[in-house]
Amino acid sequence: MSGYEAEEDSARIVSFRSPRDSSGHGSHTASTAAGRYVTNVNYKGLAAGGARGGAPMARIAVYKTCWDSGCYDVDLLAAFDDAIRDGVHLLSVSLGPDAPQGDYFKDAISIGSFHAASHGVLVVASVGNAGDRGSATNLAPWMITVGASSMDRDFASDIVLGNDTKFTVKIFLHLLKNVCGKWQSLISSQS
Repeated sequence: MSGYEAEEDSARIVSFRSPRDSSGHGSHTASTAAGRYVTNVNYKGLAAGGARGGAPMARIAVYKTCWDSGCYDVDLLAAFDDAIRDGVHLLSVSLGPDAPQGDYFKDAISIGSFHAASHGVLVVASVGNAGDRGSATNLAPWMITVGASSMDRDFASDIVLGNDTKFTVKIFLHLLKNVCGKWQSLISSQS
């Protein structure tokens, strides 16, 4: 919290001063790590089945490090210290610096994860979201860096033409960087 307070106008409204999730990102990554088994889930009626996190019986501790305006190094380092003090065994860090990463000795996540590792805490961090060659981040040798995954289900739909010809297509969801440098959803299909 001190990084936000030092950098931002104190009169500005903060979404939540607690670790409560205001964007959905923290809830999503927490459920990926430790979400309980849920039956009958689907995406808009497609890909029905069960879903669960990687360790559904795990307990989660959440630390506020980022705000609508960004993430501050002092808040990141305080979260690492709090997690160590709280006896956390594993830290999942689903954020990172812009690529290229730069010097480990000046990067808060590299410094905090080294401190955690020296106290026996395993740090697992995201590789980044850019997807471009050379865009990987969180590459310090004392943390595990992860990225990309796959699903065990298809997004299949039938398309019926006016002459009653029927095609079954599988839809793959991708992200595409447009000319403005923003990520856009892209839906492609294969029959």
